[in-house]
Amino acid sequence: MKHSKWILSGVALGMIVATMAYLARVRGTQRLGDPGVEVGRVPLYGVNGTVVADHSVLLPKTVMGVESRPEAVTDVELNGLPKDTTFGRRRYLVDQDFAPVIGVVLMGLDRTSIHQPQFCLVGQGWTIDQTENVPLRIDRPAPYDLPAVKLTTSMRVRGAHEQATIVRGIYVYWFVSGNRITADQGTRLWSIAKTMIEKRELERWAYISYFVTCLPGQEDATFARLEKFIQSSVPDFQLVTGQPAGRLSPVAARE
Repeated sequence: MKHSKWILSGVALGMIVATMAYLARVRGTQRLGDPGVEVGRVPLYGVNGTVVADHSVLLPKTVMGVESRPEAVTDVELNGLPKDTTFGRRRYLVDQDFAPVIGVVLMGLDRTSIHQPQFCLVGQGWTIDQTENVPLRIDRPAPYDLPAVKLTTSMRVRGAHEQATIVRGIYVYWFVSGNRITADQGTRLWSIAKTMIEKRELERWAYISYFVTCLPGQEDATFARLEKFIQSSVPDFQLVTGQPAGRLSPVAARE
């Protein structure tokens, strides 16, 4: 039995190595696919207020009648991610208890622009307390269920008089390309490899996230508000839609 497992592991490893070698060979002849989000000539700002790019993902300035402001992209992101990465980030100031941030990271020819979201959250000091798969109903342009992952997080911060306080965070994310939606990183990577082999096209994936903080005990109410906010804002910048509601699959392709 152990001998068979070793054989299967060896075969799987050989397939992975062969696929990577093939992808390296065709990389110079590949074409870049269409993005699943809107991109345009709107400046992107760094932490010191300077313009770091002349284009960005076009997030809506107003959602549900609420104005927003651009959020800066950090130096860590600008220096650590490939130069052809495109960003979009805005904060929506609904009220003092609810100010969600929409963030988008769109890859170019370098696939390393996007990685597992959990790494960034933990690196920023957040503890991931719960992970859930949540289908989100989007009504425009036609009803469909958007597959997403919801992370419930927590962080201990110092408040007034240096007292330690727990802050909770609700983080929802998924990935989109020009014609696909998935919340699973493995499915996304497999789709990239498959499309490159079959069409010599590199799918241009975007990682979309929504994040909002709240006090302990307010997680459910905050997520309910965030869900409505997502439903209202997604159709304003995401170009790809999923399969009709009730037919949710790991990858939902636009017809």
